[in-house]
Amino acid sequence: MSVEKEILQLRKKIQRYDYEYYVQARPSVSDYEYDILMKRLEALEQEYPDLITADSPTQRVSGRPSKEFPTVRHKHPMLSLTNTYNRQEFMEFDQRVRSALGREEVYEYIAELKIDGLAVSLLYENGLLVRGATRGDGKQGDDITNNIRTIRSIPLRIFKENNFPAAFEVRGEAYLPKASFERINENRLSRGEAPFANPRNAAAGSLKLQDPKLVAKRRLEMFCYYFYTEDDRFVKFSHQENLLLLKEFGFAVNPHYEKCRTMFEVTAYVEKWEQKRHTLPYEIDGVVLKVNSIAQQQKLGSTAKSPRWAIAFKFHAERAESRIEKIIWQVGRSGIVTPVAELRPVKLAGTTVARATLHNSDEIARKDIREGDFVYIEKGGDIIPKVVEVIKEKRAPQIRPLSIPKTCPSCGTPLVRAPGEAALRCLNSRCPEQVKRRIEHFAGRGAMDIEGLGSALVDLLVDQGLLKDIADIYELKKEDLEKLERMGPKSAENLITAVRKSKKQSLTRLIFGLGIPFIGITAATDLARNFKSLKALMDAKTETLLAIDGVGDKMAESIVSFFQQPENRALIHRLIQAGVQTEQEESTPKSLPLEGKSFVLTGTLSGLTRVQASELIIQKGGRVVSSVSKNTSFVLAGANPGSKLQKAEKLGLKIITENEFLNLLQRGDF
Repeated sequence: MSVEKEILQLRKKIQRYDYEYYVQARPSVSDYEYDILMKRLEALEQEYPDLITADSPTQRVSGRPSKEFPTVRHKHPMLSLTNTYNRQEFMEFDQRVRSALGREEVYEYIAELKIDGLAVSLLYENGLLVRGATRGDGKQGDDITNNIRTIRSIPLRIFKENNFPAAFEVRGEAYLPKASFERINENRLSRGEAPFANPRNAAAGSLKLQDPKLVAKRRLEMFCYYFYTEDDRFVKFSHQENLLLLKEFGFAVNPHYEKCRTMFEVTAYVEKWEQKRHTLPYEIDGVVLKVNSIAQQQKLGSTAKSPRWAIAFKFHAERAESRIEKIIWQVGRSGIVTPVAELRPVKLAGTTVARATLHNSDEIARKDIREGDFVYIEKGGDIIPKVVEVIKEKRAPQIRPLSIPKTCPSCGTPLVRAPGEAALRCLNSRCPEQVKRRIEHFAGRGAMDIEGLGSALVDLLVDQGLLKDIADIYELKKEDLEKLERMGPKSAENLITAVRKSKKQSLTRLIFGLGIPFIGITAATDLARNFKSLKALMDAKTETLLAIDGVGDKMAESIVSFFQQPENRALIHRLIQAGVQTEQEESTPKSLPLEGKSFVLTGTLSGLTRVQASELIIQKGGRVVSSVSKNTSFVLAGANPGSKLQKAEKLGLKIITENEFLNLLQRGDF
């Protein structure tokens, strides 16, 4: 077989396996088999670079970071849907359709879930993806082709041997699955960054990132719902036929659409999904109703902004009323100063909410939020409590606008706001609050896991002058601790023992604990595996870091900058002198009972952190993967497991508790 033929066959196989995994959620090969094919393709393309094409699976993450996105004009306007929250207006839509078509004409609807994401247009020529663009103002949008190519559910090429139009357009909704949203926010919090408010904002922000490598890490997906071509062979008579054609061409189409012949059926569909929306692995915010017949759509036409043949019924978010008792400004370990509302406790979506993020000063000004206001609270993406609206008719006359701080509430340093950023930032690295939060991060369960050194004790030790940085942790003395309020000899001894024990933590945990901007636990694991020692990482050049899969430009720059700072090098020197382990332990377990087994972790574990559980699995030869598939061996479920557990139950996978996991590890009978 010629090299050209082998490369083409590999690309077709990988695209088919991508379709099975990312679109159908029914992979037919293991991750190992898939990786072997991808590595073979990469090797061949490296040996024969002239054979690399834009549609190769190896080129999904391509292109250098750009400073701006060029504006492109849509071939056909991307109209926005008319939205309503009112059931009466929803019924009136049907009356307008009936009146415009004529009362004798038969028509039917397709009801679809309204995915909470970002509208995107895809253009294909000769089966090849040539452009991806945002909706923008409907007439023109941003060319985000390089970012769109990172979405693995979007085919780069249609492999249906000439059975496709020479040119066509596909539209759909790019979105962030709940699991990806949770993972991104966990990483942002671990880096001292503010979490995203909801998956929609995270998806929109991801597609506007300038570096495709960073976009790829977000793991966006896309459901397609629109197909257009001027090729008569593929012009269909109904919207449903177009959805089937999109599936045939390899696009992801949401499977939960239904054909409805009456508004009674439409209402039943709406009510069903309003109740079931929390069971889905992605966010929906309503239902879209479309006249099925293309001819009838054309007869109904459009206004300047919206089609007359479609409407969106939007669900009301779960909300509760509360009162802002106080607004405080929190300083994170990276220096970002964030406003937080302390609320009169209220029940919302099954939990008691007593605090809500206010995001930044721009958000406060836009919503005119003040201390003492009665407000409506929602959970962004059903996860993060936020203030969505002030109930101004309940505002007392004496309540005054909020004063935005000009200096750091912790150290008094003037706050700065970088161009293009909404966040206020304290640039004093010795700011007491930043110091406290950096020490808390270093000692946390995901990092050095120093039992007993929690937030309250860290605050006390810093305030008493016993801790000024993370290296001071290893200079703590029992006699100094015993003098502190509520410590005593036993508590002091326990803390000293925990500090001593932490010196033997893994290199991964140490790197993560240092709090290098943009370096979460996954990146720390990759860095530890590649460099084997902290000294090697400290001396690494930017080009060496960029050669590591998963390390992007921002991360590489951040690592180099961190270790170039004299105070950080001095800090690490002190850690080494204290006996902290700074090299990767090379140990091969005698038995690998989990070899070939894959685990998905979901929910909150009680006795272990996710990092600890992952380390145990890897030590025993297993793999930890982020998404559930039919090839997943075990799903380790803690409290509040979310959508991964539901998917696992549907697939009939083996679901185990934390206790079962530990017992199985001990017995080794997986």
